[in-house]
Amino acid sequence: MSPAPLRKDAARNRQKIIDVARRLVDEGTPLQLNDVARVASVGVATVYRHFPTPEALLETVATPGIEALIGHAERVLQLDDPWTALSDYLHAGTTAVMVDASLPPVFAAPADALPHITALKRRLNEVFGELLDRAHAAGVADPEVTRGDLLPLMCGVVHASRMRAAADTEDRAAVVRRYLTLTLEGLRTHTHT
Repeated sequence: MSPAPLRKDAARNRQKIIDVARRLVDEGTPLQLNDVARVASVGVATVYRHFPTPEALLETVATPGIEALIGHAERVLQLDDPWTALSDYLHAGTTAVMVDASLPPVFAAPADALPHITALKRRLNEVFGELLDRAHAAGVADPEVTRGDLLPLMCGVVHASRMRAAADTEDRAAVVRRYLTLTLEGLRTHTHT
């Protein structure tokens, strides 16, 4: 059963809260619900009514990014070449985590505040697993590399890219692409003649 639609003023206030939270997250400012209320020019009770915790607000901000990653994974799953599909998805995923500041803390959280985030993360993991399984079945990815191996490796690529880009003021997306390409070359199986 879907929740009742919000009144227009309530929907408008909810969107203002989300927009302010998005801006604060992008600026690297921790979400404090009282601060969000002040910046959004709404009452503190209004913020808490929509988002009982900062984590719930952060997960709401991250939802479109997670949904976009799932959509991307589902699209590349239709590609004929399993290696291209896996590689494309991993490039999209690492780039998304680099440019959307709401994603890393939501992905790293030990528990989710919102049930739909748990469902989205589960679906993302399923589709990622299908991509890796296809690459294994086609013999193009090292069969010993598991999902459990790849996820920390992707986090390492993002972390290294952030450090490099911060030090050199280099384009973060270019750095993550280069580092991920190096990592993928290690994952890919190579036939030896």
